[in-house]
Amino acid sequence: MVSGGPTGRSSVTPGPENSDGPAFLDVYPDVEIDPRTPERRKTIDSVKHDYRLVDTPELRASLIHFLGQQESLCFDSETTSIDPVEADLVGLSFAYRAGEAFYVPIPEDRTEAQAVVDEFKPVLQNPAITKIGQNLKYDLLMLKKYGVEVQGKLFDTMIAHYLIEPEQRHNMDIMAMTYLNYHPVEIEALIGKKGKGQITMREVDVQKVVEYAGEDADVTLQLKQTFAPLLEKDSLYKLFEQVEMPLVQVLADLELEGIRVDTNALAELSATLEVDVKLVQQEIYDIAGESFNIGSPKQLGEILFDKLKVDKNAKKTRTGQYATGEEILSKLEAEHEIARKILDYRELLKLKNTYVDVLPLLISKHTGRVHTSFNQAVAATGRLSSTNPNLQNIPIRTPRGQEIRKAFVPRSDEFLIMSADYSQIELRIMAAFSGDETMSSAFNNGIDIHTQTASKVFHVGLGEVTSEMRRKAKTINFGIIYGISAFGLSQRLKIPRKEAAQIIDEYFAEFPAVKSYMDQTIEKARGFGYAETILGRRRYLRDINSRNMTDRMFAERNAINAPIQGSAADMLKIAMIQINEMMRREQMKSKMILTVHDELVFDAHRDEIDALRERVDHIMKNAIPMAVKMETGIGVGENWLVAH
Repeated sequence: MVSGGPTGRSSVTPGPENSDGPAFLDVYPDVEIDPRTPERRKTIDSVKHDYRLVDTPELRASLIHFLGQQESLCFDSETTSIDPVEADLVGLSFAYRAGEAFYVPIPEDRTEAQAVVDEFKPVLQNPAITKIGQNLKYDLLMLKKYGVEVQGKLFDTMIAHYLIEPEQRHNMDIMAMTYLNYHPVEIEALIGKKGKGQITMREVDVQKVVEYAGEDADVTLQLKQTFAPLLEKDSLYKLFEQVEMPLVQVLADLELEGIRVDTNALAELSATLEVDVKLVQQEIYDIAGESFNIGSPKQLGEILFDKLKVDKNAKKTRTGQYATGEEILSKLEAEHEIARKILDYRELLKLKNTYVDVLPLLISKHTGRVHTSFNQAVAATGRLSSTNPNLQNIPIRTPRGQEIRKAFVPRSDEFLIMSADYSQIELRIMAAFSGDETMSSAFNNGIDIHTQTASKVFHVGLGEVTSEMRRKAKTINFGIIYGISAFGLSQRLKIPRKEAAQIIDEYFAEFPAVKSYMDQTIEKARGFGYAETILGRRRYLRDINSRNMTDRMFAERNAINAPIQGSAADMLKIAMIQINEMMRREQMKSKMILTVHDELVFDAHRDEIDALRERVDHIMKNAIPMAVKMETGIGVGENWLVAH
């Protein structure tokens, strides 16, 4: 439906003319146009272009001949759906000079379609030709379904822009308007607005598709020429070429593999959650002294603040209702049981409605597995996220939340689930970056870091650290990474602000190198306007010198956290690339199927478990060599819960 997948379309800047192939029409000379006046942007109607239909064996052979002579080419796929696992190809568009593109319709009959796609295999699988696209993972997935393994260097304009401007939007239409002063044809002009009346791309008149798809490839090609020098200017090309682009192929493999889900286990959990929800609901009614709609912020606010008076200084929203969000209730839960019960109620409902009851609906009718979509260009820190389903946000801190993982099972009896998780990766990176001797020594000598911190902060021997001291130390350790304030720590530990401030002072007195590193990181960010990871990934901090204290402090916290969290993301990505290469090289039957935060999940063939465990452990620990040892936790079991 939408070319290039969920993010829509592709894009690039005019490059040098190529003498090979048919002559192109020149783009109209640029005129002075104010980018702030959308009505004066260029469009397909105001720019000369030559987009051609290639729909005969002879024309395809001619196009393939010229494509094969290029050092790089841009391609894009038109499909019947934004879901690559379920979609069928409608057509392929190609471009290798600004102003010209070619559209190849793909027949609806699968046998005929395969024959046409096979004609382009030599070009698409030629490792000497760089492949350019927008959201290339989608196109790679589509072609994998037709037996084509795209080879050669990749240049994904969506990912390039993500590195250049991580917090901006990376949709092709927006990038074209921003960088090329060009407004592309909107997809709804062809298929209609969302709803019952919307058609698929296969139903659109082919000449309209030629213009739309040709523009996709042409604009993407032009954006590539714009972004390549920007990557070089910002010293981001190495990160782009050696990490992000190889990762596109890895994520495509993961998405196509998918993961098997036990629907019986989910049905049992759903029934259990139904009972749990009703029990907690009744407990809330008993405390409130009446029944009401817990899901209604208005009714809930009236019960909590008008009737029960749980907070005399309760805040109201712009609409005049009481604020009843998670942050508000979390502050009240220690003193008021009803607040804790409401949070429990909401979590149970989220588990049931967002995951347990929805996962069975996401099982592909073609594969029988769930295929989450990994987002490489969303989190500004460099971390991956996922959608449909969002497996990053499964609430696993409660027993019921953990049980969801029980439903993720191996593909067959020949396999087991293997989970490999980095242990305290961000704290280890902090120790390496700061060079703090106490932290580094603890990690390198296998001493529990939270016990070590508690010993230092509370001035007791390692053997005298209580579980409560260790709990507080754990909160302190992870809070420091995020630049926590005395106020924030007091809320998390539920202690007076003065005591929290004293704990932070004690921490920095015992770990002076950490304090020094944090101060230097903030000062560096003030000068450059950004923080960066070990591989040069940037997080721009536009408020780092703001006169507004709230905005400035938020930027300072990001300045501390971004290099650590981003470097952890870099490390995991390199590990994924190297593990994928190892598994392909050794022709393993095992498959990498999932990544969640700092964890990798595998369908591990029973005959390969020992070898896989050893190799994965080695690669993860050494993905980015540091002065502090990295550690992993690796488990194997009949389901994800047992393995984790």
